[in-house]
Amino acid sequence: MYVYASKEDKMAKYTEDAKKLQEYVGGNENISAVTHCVTRMRFVLKDPKKAQVEKIEALDSVQGSFTQSGQFQVIIGNDVDTFYNEFINVTGLEGTTKDSAKEAAKKNQNFLQRIASVLAEIFAPLIPAIVVGGLLLGFRNVLEGIEFSNLGGTIVEASQFWNGVNHFLWLICEAIFHFLPVGITWSITRKMGTTQILGIVLGITLVSPQLLNAYGVAGAEEIPFWDFGFAKVNMIGYQAQVLPAMFAGFLLVYLERLWKKVIPNSISMIFVPLLSLVPTVLLAHTILGPIGWKIGSAISNVVYSGLTNKLNWLFALVFGALYSPLVITGLHHMTNAIDLQLMSDYKGTILWPMIALSNIAQGSATLAVVISHRGDKKEEQISIPSVISAYLGVTEPAMFGINLKYGFPFIAAMIGSGLAGMFSVMMGVEAFGIGVGGLPGILSIKSAFYLPFLISMVIAMIVPFVLTLIFEKKNLFKNKVEFKTPSFK
Repeated sequence: MYVYASKEDKMAKYTEDAKKLQEYVGGNENISAVTHCVTRMRFVLKDPKKAQVEKIEALDSVQGSFTQSGQFQVIIGNDVDTFYNEFINVTGLEGTTKDSAKEAAKKNQNFLQRIASVLAEIFAPLIPAIVVGGLLLGFRNVLEGIEFSNLGGTIVEASQFWNGVNHFLWLICEAIFHFLPVGITWSITRKMGTTQILGIVLGITLVSPQLLNAYGVAGAEEIPFWDFGFAKVNMIGYQAQVLPAMFAGFLLVYLERLWKKVIPNSISMIFVPLLSLVPTVLLAHTILGPIGWKIGSAISNVVYSGLTNKLNWLFALVFGALYSPLVITGLHHMTNAIDLQLMSDYKGTILWPMIALSNIAQGSATLAVVISHRGDKKEEQISIPSVISAYLGVTEPAMFGINLKYGFPFIAAMIGSGLAGMFSVMMGVEAFGIGVGGLPGILSIKSAFYLPFLISMVIAMIVPFVLTLIFEKKNLFKNKVEFKTPSFK
């Protein structure tokens, strides 16, 4: 008869490792905060140098470790909640919320990392919707953009049903991308702890149907305006614009915080929202919006130029190779804003396909480790799930659990990612938007570029796999790779 282990039995299994982990991170006196996520213990350490990484990773319960965004993270696996509870019991520490841990971790971050962290917290809640939008745009492209000889044209031309489906799906895509400023301003107020409904209202005022749609400005014969007698303000919308929404959102947040400090509580319910929202909307349409639009367009023009000029192969080679080290620093979150701006200005992004290829390269390097180390049961508990995760777009387990641990697989992945990205950009591969990374990334690629992207995927799979096996056989780069977050001070 099978006997189920009680919660107490599971916790007892981790008692010894919890005590050792406490010692190896420097003891209670070195722990500012501790929490956990789905698979990892997250420590904010007063002195990260005191963490004895080799001893920590040698523990039976530990699958790897890494430092990111000011937090020392120890990979435990699916039982992390049980391990965490036992760790709290053993150490006598009090648990910390994720938000509190993030705030404490900022002390260990440099200026650029803090900016990246803010961007990550703003865009992270929006990513599920943006991914859905990218997938739906890709599906609509198959319906209306590919001609099939046996149908005598496109699917929507041959079928009224699919024509209706195609038309219906645009309702969702428009809501996600054209009304993106609403999500951005909401997310900023949510992240900064101010009134979220004001953020939503602010976002709506940037994309209201009363305004001339941003996509219609270039061809408009006449631009409507508000006439205040002494001044006229153009009634232009900011559909799909990122920076105008961000500038307006942060202004709203800081105005609300200001008024809450100076306005008495007895009348704050009336005057704080009023004096925060109205000036923000006015400044958004007179100053912040136009400036944000020009800056955003300038950034996307520079990136687009780098991806389309004669030296685009060099730009792509460098970006493709260095994207994974950017993930280590956390600065990769900045690419979300650039991708969204490219989508707004050019109806697609050449940048994002390289990110999907980088995911594949990391997974392929880890797959080579799985093959060459087959029989190592403990490592296979980390490496095999990491391969699957990387191929589905989540590379952290593969990078931190395997590739960086050995060094040479990480270098192999960087080389493969750079070459795959270079080929992708030289072929002009373009995605509708941010999609699911890794192998499913092809679903977000414009149909005209399916073949070159497939070739790029093959490069991202074969090159890191073969190089990893060669590097290990030749004993190259072993234990010689150590990536540290730059200080930028």
